[in-house]
Amino acid sequence: MTSRVYIDGHVGTTGLRIRQWLAGREDLELLTLDEDSRKDPARRRELLECADLAVLCLPDSAAREVVSWLETSETRILDASTAHRVAEEWVFGLPELAPEQRPAIAAARRVSNPGCYSTAVILALRPLLDAGLLAADLPLSIHALSGYSGGGRNLIEKWEDPAADLLRLVYEVPYALDSLHKHIPEIQRYALLAHEPQFVPAVGPFRCGLRVEIPLHGDFLRAGVTGKAIWEVLEERYRGEVYVRVIPIAEPPAAHERSFDPQSCNDSNRLELRVLPHPSGHVLLMAILDNLGKGAAGAAIQNLNLMLGLGETKGLEA
Repeated sequence: MTSRVYIDGHVGTTGLRIRQWLAGREDLELLTLDEDSRKDPARRRELLECADLAVLCLPDSAAREVVSWLETSETRILDASTAHRVAEEWVFGLPELAPEQRPAIAAARRVSNPGCYSTAVILALRPLLDAGLLAADLPLSIHALSGYSGGGRNLIEKWEDPAADLLRLVYEVPYALDSLHKHIPEIQRYALLAHEPQFVPAVGPFRCGLRVEIPLHGDFLRAGVTGKAIWEVLEERYRGEVYVRVIPIAEPPAAHERSFDPQSCNDSNRLELRVLPHPSGHVLLMAILDNLGKGAAGAAIQNLNLMLGLGETKGLEA
């Protein structure tokens, strides 16, 4: 028996990638509207109510409106927007978050897909707080570099506009320097941080890819906490996970100019974690993933598979 799935907003960056990765699945029936009906609320609502699972790839306000339409419907919802990521009645759709997360996602009527930055930060930090290696009130700074597709259609058009000539830049461009980034609430909640971290995101002259760096100053680490101890906790936590790989520590450290390419996980649902100790006692945590892969569409397909009782890796094998 096939499950009916409707992607509301399938022409956006995340929705388009989800649809591409679901193409050819014989266990799913993808419900679609023709171009003339795609923006018709009545037709959209009809397909939403017919679906076993609705995937919302919409702006926050539009996602909230659709959820209100489906309050009495049997349709289950997977929301890729920011609208419900810290809502109490929603399950956070990060399967690797904790041992109880997969069954919670599988049983949920409402699941919020995590953001790309927050996926990287939470998976790097949460096991360390769970194990008591880091204090919840640790002052943290986070630097993140993303491809410009992370900003959706508007940013893609801006960066790919020949008149702007941005793709010839040889440096990254920080942004949101004077505002609270939309991923901060979920980072703080699910990484178990007592205080808002200092978050400095940036965009680079490439379409997809993401690298997050979290420096841990040696003076703020608890006694006895070393890079090796941090690596061991992460390696144990993600041992056996299909999509999270903890890279072994090289002794002595071996790195070159291409070692930390933010595009190295592109077109995959893979996330790589690194622990980079410093002789002074400082430690750098690093995560690399595809912002439209594990950071968006890949995670959505994992959640979709869990919610529909299908194999979690179905459609993500490549």
